[in-house]
Formats: sequence, structure tokens, C-alpha cells
Amino acid sequence: MNAGTVTPGAVSKFVRWQLDNWQMAAANFRALDDVEVKEIDVDGLTFKAQFNPARAVSSGAKVDAASIKARPCFLCEKNRPAEQGGIALGHYTLLINPFPLAPRHLVIADNSHVRQEIDGRVADMVGLANSLEGFTVFYNGPHCGASAPDHMHFQALPSEVMPLNSMITPERLEELSTRHGARILASKDMPFNFFVIEGAFPPAFVTAFRALLEQFGALPEDQWETPVNILVTKVAPGLTRMVVIPRGAHRPSFYGTEGEECMMLSPASVDMGGLFILPRRVDFDRIDEKIIRQTFKEVGLSDEKFSEICRRISDR
Repeated sequence: MNAGTVTPGAVSKFVRWQLDNWQMAAANFRALDDVEVKEIDVDGLTFKAQFNPARAVSSGAKVDAASIKARPCFLCEKNRPAEQGGIALGHYTLLINPFPLAPRHLVIADNSHVRQEIDGRVADMVGLANSLEGFTVFYNGPHCGASAPDHMHFQALPSEVMPLNSMITPERLEELSTRHGARILASKDMPFNFFVIEGAFPPAFVTAFRALLEQFGALPEDQWETPVNILVTKVAPGLTRMVVIPRGAHRPSFYGTEGEECMMLSPASVDMGGLFILPRRVDFDRIDEKIIRQTFKEVGLSDEKFSEICRRISDR
């Protein structure tokens, strides 16, 4: 993949062209002018919630094997709307997301129909983030937020959309290890647990990421990779940051659409990145610090498991 073939200017031009020629997507992008956002303080950190009815398609997606098998893959070229164009990026194609969270919401889909799996794609992801300056490239694992776990893809949003990017400061990180040009760090004093890999070159991220995942242990029989959300951002010249968010569950116990206690909240990378997406008004009105804490507790990695992995990495 030649990530250097795409620039922020080319992306802006492409988005404008798509919105001029794809009525449905243009309507959803215009609707962003009316989405509501509120801020919620958790431990002195500002998280955000967005009321976005168009995202019901993603938040309510059925991702069981039978449902996936029964529907055509919307990321395959043969099934995309005639109006949907793309930018070729090696064996990927850059698309706009027709159900956006921000005025520049991108999807980077593999040209082949292969399952969502990060193994062998880390260098691609880092290369994309270095090419798409000003964007955070993110990956939803097949068991923690991907609405198309049958088709390999990344997404990208302007970095300022993700509150977590501004929350990560040196005092909230603890270095665990340095190997082959990349540092592995752990979050501290945060409402949920995550790891950070920092470096300058894609191969270093590959080595560090594999070393990290080796410490997570065996997978359940019905899963093919460690459940993680990943966000990658070029934070400075010669410095790229990868945030690896281990998951303990796909959805919180209160996920649902029926019953007073149920909420249509299906956390993926963007939610774990500090922006909670709520397609229903009742859920947007209800979400508060308590619900955010409960969500992180139920879908994130437990403190015990997190501490165990940190010790393993530090001892290597």
C-alpha cells in the first residue's frame, strides 16, 4: 500500500465531490448541522455525547453469523451504491461514510472480501495515519464495534473529534517497555484501561503490538482475535501514537431498545475514544457520568487483568 498517494487536500476535494453527486450521503452530512452534543465530566476529564439518529444503522447492527450471512456486504464494490466513488490506496479503497459522525468521516476498505482482522495490517494502519495528517485512523475489532466484521476496513475522523486524544498526557501514562524503536505505555488515573505504543516507523509498531497481544492469553473458541479497539494518530513530526483499548465485552448489560433501563449504546472506537454516540433522544438525555463509568467497567478490561498484563510486559 502506498499511503503517500492520499493527502488531506485530496481527501477534502473527494468529500466535496461525493456530496455533490450522492444525494443520500449529502443529506446525512447536512444533518450533522443539527446533531446535539453535550459534555460530561468524569474524573476531571471531558467526555462528550452526540445525539445522532442516523447512526441507528450502525449502533443496532446485527453482527451474529446468521445475520451477516443473510445480507450483502455493503463494503464490497459490487454492492456499493452507484453514486459511491473512492480513492485507490493499493489494496484498499478510501470511501466516505454515508452515516457520518463528523463532516469528514472516512472508511478505508480492503478491495477483497476478507474478514476484519488486524494481524498483518498494523503497518498499513500506521502508514495511513501518517499520510492522513489531522485524522485519527481507527479500527473496530470484529467483536467490539465493527458493523461489518466480515470485511476488513478502517475508519478515520478528524483528530479533534476524539476527546481521548487531548486526554492523553505524559502524567497519565506509565512506560512499561521499549523495544525496537517503540515504547509501550499503560494508562494511569483514567476511567478505563488502555495501552499506548509510540514510535516513528511502522515496523516498530508491528513488533510492539504483537508483543503486547501475546500477553492477553488464549481466545474463546468463537473469536479469532483479541478484542481491541485501536486509534492511531500522527501527533508530531516523527512521532505516531497508537492507542490499544482491550475489551471485556461487546456491549454493556443494559444494551437494548425495550425497557426503561435499556439504552441503544454499542461502544466502538469512537465511544471508547471519548465521544459516545446515541441514536435515540431518550438515551442522549439520560447518559451521564454514572452511565459512562458503568459502560467502561462492563466493556473495558478489568483492573486485575490490566495490572497482570502490565507486569508481564515490564518483566520481559
